[in-house]
Amino acid sequence: MATLLERPEDAVSATTMARTFSARLKEVSSRASDKLVVFKDNQPAAVLMNVQAYQDLIDELENLRIEAISRDRLGSYQPDQAISHDDMRSLFSQDD
Repeated sequence: MATLLERPEDAVSATTMARTFSARLKEVSSRASDKLVVFKDNQPAAVLMNVQAYQDLIDELENLRIEAISRDRLGSYQPDQAISHDDMRSLFSQDD
């Protein structure tokens, strides 16, 4: 599992973030940094990341959810109760 903070330069205090927000935003949006972990009172408070990196993360999470559901469904699969692809197509065809 990846750690929240892999490099010291990925950390920024909330005070510094407030003072240098524009530069830090440019740094993340241009992907010069993968992420910035914002600390408040010596504790991680937030993570600032590029929009595409965030979307990639959400897509990966969704793919993992779909995979988990598929594995669960395969565990209860009963071939004698399955419907063939052709039968399924005829049930849902628009040729009425």
